[in-house]
Amino acid sequence: MSAVMERATGKTNAAPVLGDEDRARAEHYAVLSRLFSRAPDADFLQKLSAMAGAWGSVDSALGQAWLVLGDAAKSVSAEVVEEEYTRIFLTIGRPEVMLFGSFYIAGFLMEEPVVELRHDLAELGLGRRLGITESEDHIAALCDVMRHLIVTGPDAAGLARQQLFFTRHIAPWFEALCDALEGAPEARFYPRTAALVRAYFEIERLAFDML
Repeated sequence: MSAVMERATGKTNAAPVLGDEDRARAEHYAVLSRLFSRAPDADFLQKLSAMAGAWGSVDSALGQAWLVLGDAAKSVSAEVVEEEYTRIFLTIGRPEVMLFGSFYIAGFLMEEPVVELRHDLAELGLGRRLGITESEDHIAALCDVMRHLIVTGPDAAGLARQQLFFTRHIAPWFEALCDALEGAPEARFYPRTAALVRAYFEIERLAFDML
């Protein structure tokens, strides 16, 4: 899964050893980043089905969401998903579903939330990867930042950075994004991603609230 953000210096440090919980968290953020950075190809759809087999369960909202997404990945072709992705996210003018936080927070793209986000990214030493044209407040980019913060900082200081970033740049708008995904007209795959987004981010929000 290719990242959409990178360290501004281009340097990477050896990642610390992660516990099972942090590895699972990082993997979930990687999945969400890949889901929304571009349309899933056939290989990624197969991976989603396999992940659903491992993580799906009727015992929790997150497990149920994985079952739903796994069924969706099995029942749709890569060609159909690519057409759907283009139609609902990349339409010229205003897309059916916006994937940018500034739209949900401020009502317009590239407003004050992006300025604040870029300041926080600079503080973290992060920037857009070469060739990425979307604004940094794209949901895929934000998930990639969270994945990076998890794999590079599982200690208390790193957890504090994760909490601050999530609280400022994801928590205020992910529910509105889920509502928009669920309401996407004539869409088969992406409305069924909303449950995973909602369930996983709600777990993250509750966990951070308890810190």
